[in-house]
Amino acid sequence: MNYIFRSECLQHFTGSHPECAERLDAFRNLPEASIPPGNDYLQLVHSSDHIQKVKAASAQSLPMDGDTMTSAQSFEAACAAVGASVMAAETNGFALVRPPGHHAYAERASGFCLFNSIAIATKHLTRQSKKVMILDFDGHLGDGTSDIFYQDPNVLFCSLHQFPAFPGNGWFDEIGSGSGEGFTVNLPLPPGSGDDIFWKGMSFIKPIALNFNPDVVAVSAGFDAHHSDPLLQLSLSLNTYYRCGTWLSSHFKNVFAVLEGGYNLNTLPKAIHQFYYGMNQLTEPHPESPTTSDISTQSIFERNLQGLQEKMKGYWPI
Repeated sequence: MNYIFRSECLQHFTGSHPECAERLDAFRNLPEASIPPGNDYLQLVHSSDHIQKVKAASAQSLPMDGDTMTSAQSFEAACAAVGASVMAAETNGFALVRPPGHHAYAERASGFCLFNSIAIATKHLTRQSKKVMILDFDGHLGDGTSDIFYQDPNVLFCSLHQFPAFPGNGWFDEIGSGSGEGFTVNLPLPPGSGDDIFWKGMSFIKPIALNFNPDVVAVSAGFDAHHSDPLLQLSLSLNTYYRCGTWLSSHFKNVFAVLEGGYNLNTLPKAIHQFYYGMNQLTEPHPESPTTSDISTQSIFERNLQGLQEKMKGYWPI
């Protein structure tokens, strides 16, 4: 796995917003990747109306909503993020991009996100008759991604996320609909969840993933579930990101990743490197003491997990 970086992603200016260009400071000196033009792929997921709304808002530096900013070059930055994500999908790379994408719906921006880069890259692959598993370990539910693929049996969407938290959905009974029923797996994590709970959740997801047998795994790589992140109350250590990388690279031939959240400016580059080094089976660069959850948090999670098991047992051998 190689990093894929484009400096255009730094030109999405958001002022004092937590989703800021400084998030990528540690990677500014990476070489510029040669990427396809992202605007050529937008309509794989987004309507012409939404694309024009983002372009018009960016031209006037107007917010898309109370959380989602734009500036004069935001449209170009978001298109570069899409192009880098498509390239990542084709080369098993890690697109270090912003703005993030997994909250963006086909018809609207949301949660800091303008275009849904990982959904577009995934659609690019499914148009080639490939099955894709999306693993979203960002601490927030990728609600836009979930919605886009909610009825698609060619995409297995698995998310571990804090609940309750933004965007407010992602309960275990949301499992897809129509021909996509059973292909959405939501594991809500109570506030205070540490590494122990996360890996209990992954132990449930692993056999489903292996049974689905995807051609490609797409990772919504958000790092705001770390215990130092200011926007959530989860408690993962850096070890979990390394372990995710080693597990994925040990079990799947084709894996790509797209950067989503992560808002502690000191921790984010370490977390990114942890996942990257794990994917490349290199020595862990930033080991950290594992975290554990208190008894009440574990009890809440066990109820959530039991609820999900009941929902899923008719669809997967669990």
